[in-house]
Amino acid sequence: MTIAEMSPDVRLLRESVRRFIDEEVIPVERQLLLDDGSGLRELMHRAKEQGLWALGHPEELGGGGLPFLDYVFINEVIGRSEPAVVALGTHTLQDSLMLYRHGTSAQKARWLEPLAAGEIYPAVGLTEPEVAGSDPTLIQTTAVPDGDEWVINGHKWFTTWANRAGFVTVFARTDPDAPPHHRTSAIIVPTDAPGFELVRVIETMGTQAGNHCEIRFDDVRVPADHLLGDRGRGFKIAQERLGPGRIFHCMRWLGQAERAFELMCTWSQQRYAHGSSLAEKGEIQRYIAESAAQIQAHRLMTLDAARALDRGGEARVEIALIKFYGARMLHDVIDRAIQVHGAAGVSEDLPLETMYRHARYARLYDGPDEVHRMSVARSLARDPIGAPPWA
Repeated sequence: MTIAEMSPDVRLLRESVRRFIDEEVIPVERQLLLDDGSGLRELMHRAKEQGLWALGHPEELGGGGLPFLDYVFINEVIGRSEPAVVALGTHTLQDSLMLYRHGTSAQKARWLEPLAAGEIYPAVGLTEPEVAGSDPTLIQTTAVPDGDEWVINGHKWFTTWANRAGFVTVFARTDPDAPPHHRTSAIIVPTDAPGFELVRVIETMGTQAGNHCEIRFDDVRVPADHLLGDRGRGFKIAQERLGPGRIFHCMRWLGQAERAFELMCTWSQQRYAHGSSLAEKGEIQRYIAESAAQIQAHRLMTLDAARALDRGGEARVEIALIKFYGARMLHDVIDRAIQVHGAAGVSEDLPLETMYRHARYARLYDGPDEVHRMSVARSLARDPIGAPPWA
């Protein structure tokens, strides 16, 4: 399926989301990063009024109920502006689906319903400062059963939104003697539980990101029924959450890259130097052409991975490919756009400097480039004919 093959309904919805982002979110996006949250809440309210809220969430949760592949197209335009992820309710999708699939009736009533409505934020505790985050079998945080409770001790960081979340889904070692991929479980921990400590909001890349947090658990006790899914299935739940999430990330990266590309092309037409517009200079033409090729290649690869996952496959090779290729594409396109803009590109007058910093994160979160390349190479080395997605 290409852009031209989208169903008419999805095309119209995508255009509505694009207008909402371009006309209502982008004009105030810098203020949204600085205000007390009231601006985002107003945008969330307007998105609900216009029928654009939580389009990928199940209908019974108050969402739009879009099928996975249709929602992938929506994510491309949501990616044009970082605050749009929250303004349109996309920020809770991965955690909502995780609770929807694995949560008990009581867990859904307490956490899922307000989550899907945008009334609370979720957080996920995976990465730990003491061990490599790229290897989840090294998790040191422990959860020990004690009567009808779990007692949790550990240390996490880059736990996004832990400073505003209603709960953290903590991945902790519950079965240390089990095989490596069956040692951890997922446990829901309310952020107001005694012993839960927000250590700090981590400053990153020269600015305070505002939502990447370091947290500690000091004998935190939660009821036994806060276990999410089956005991020892934490690794499987985490992988199930991350696979579609990586595709959503990759489509949002397209939105970012496309916006940077538009800015680059517009500026190259308007800016005059050394006897001609920038658009007439060979090096700038190379920037434009190479950026267009990378964007289109990444789009087609990502849609192919989405189709493979939508058909019920794991799409491990396809997803790993787009994760490391897309992160490089995003960086390259934004970098060229900054270069074309010169000094203006690194100023706060344009969104490019913020986009550039976030593009650097893309090569780390949800698995670093090196791990995804290693995964692809191992699969192809074992089966060079049957393993590739083009086979």
